[in-house]
Amino acid sequence: MSNNSLNIAPASVSDYRLLAEKRLPRQFFDYIDGGSYSESTLKNNRAAFENLELRQRVLKDVSHVSTQHELFGEPMSMPVILAPVGLAGCYAKRGEVQAFRAAANKHIPFTLSTVGICSIEELHQANPTPFWFQLYVIRDRKYAIDLMQRAKLAGCKNLVFTVDLPVLGERYRDIRNGLSGGTNFIGSIKRAWDIVSHPGWMLDVAIRGKPLTFGNLEQAVPNANSLSDFKSWVDSQFDASMTWEDLSWIREHWDGNIIIKGILDKEDAQFALKVGADAIVVSNHGGRQLDGAPATLDVVSDIKQTVQDKCKVIVDGGIRSGLDVVKSIAMGADACMIGRAWAYALAGAGEKGVAHMLQILSGEMKVAMALTGVNAVNEINTDILR
Repeated sequence: MSNNSLNIAPASVSDYRLLAEKRLPRQFFDYIDGGSYSESTLKNNRAAFENLELRQRVLKDVSHVSTQHELFGEPMSMPVILAPVGLAGCYAKRGEVQAFRAAANKHIPFTLSTVGICSIEELHQANPTPFWFQLYVIRDRKYAIDLMQRAKLAGCKNLVFTVDLPVLGERYRDIRNGLSGGTNFIGSIKRAWDIVSHPGWMLDVAIRGKPLTFGNLEQAVPNANSLSDFKSWVDSQFDASMTWEDLSWIREHWDGNIIIKGILDKEDAQFALKVGADAIVVSNHGGRQLDGAPATLDVVSDIKQTVQDKCKVIVDGGIRSGLDVVKSIAMGADACMIGRAWAYALAGAGEKGVAHMLQILSGEMKVAMALTGVNAVNEINTDILR
C-alpha cells in the first residue's frame, strides 16, 4: 500500500499508520509517530525486531494453536496490553473510551493515561470491565493519591507507575509543528491551517469530541477550558528529585498490583524488586525520552534473568505485529504493551480500527507460532529463535 493509495482494507499496523497520517492534522500525527532528538532510539526499537530471526519448524502438529494467556490471574486473549497513550481523545471522538471498548471486547487490558482526554470516571461509566491506570511521578503527592483513590473506586487493580520522566525529552517534530508551544504568528497560521485542512477530523474530534481537556486533571486545574490551559500545571509537575526511597508512599496508598514502567537497566530492575514491584515494564518510552538508548528487545532477556520469577516482565517499544509479540515472549517477556499500534488504528478507524488491529495481531501470532512449531504461549522460548 502506498501513501497515495488508501482505498483498500488495511491489512497491518503499517496500513493503519498510513490511515492515521492521512486523517490527522500533522501536529497530532507527529505526536504519535515521533521520538526525541534524532529519533535513534525509536529506530533501534524497530531494528531490533527486524534483525531477530525466527526458526522455522515443520511437521510438529500445530493443529491446536492458541494465543490465550493469563497475567495477574486474569485471562487474556493474547499476551498484549494497550499501553497508556496521552491525548488519545485527540485522535478520535472520546478516543480512550473507543479503544477501551475494543480492548474489553477482545479480552485485552487497556491502560488509561494520566493525561488522557477521557477521565477515569468516563471510562468506568462506558464499560464495567476493570482497566489499568497509569500514574506519572508528580510533585503534587496529594493529587496523585487522589487519582489512585479514584482509580480504585473505578475497580482498577493494576497501577502503572511511569518513572522515566524526571525531565521531558525534546521532540523536534513537536517544536516544528508548534504542539510544544513557542509558535510565532506565521507558525500559528500554519498550525490553524493544519487543523482546518482536515475537516473530517474537525467534525469528529474538535466539534463532536469535546471537551478536549485532560479529564483526570480537571480538579487540579478547575478553570481550564483547553489543553493549553493545563500546560503550566503539567510542566510544573515533573519531579526530578524523586528517588527509589520515595516510592514507599505509592504502596501506602495502593493495595493492588504496582507495575513500574521505564526500566531499561538490570540494576534498576533490582531496585524495583526491593520497593515491591509486582511487574516492571522494560521501556524506553517508545524512543520519546533518552535518545541513543538501547532497544527494549535487546535488554529484556537480561532483565528477566535478573528478576527471575520474582515479578512479571512486560516489554514495550517498537511492537508492530503479532510476530513481534512472539519474539518478545521468546526473549523472556511475560507480556507486551503496545502504544503506537492502537493509536494508529484509533486515528484511522476508531473503535472498529482498534478491534481489527487486535484481530490482525492475533492472526499473525497464530501463524508465527504454527510455523515455529508451538501451540501455546507458554511453549514460546528461545528455541524458536535462530
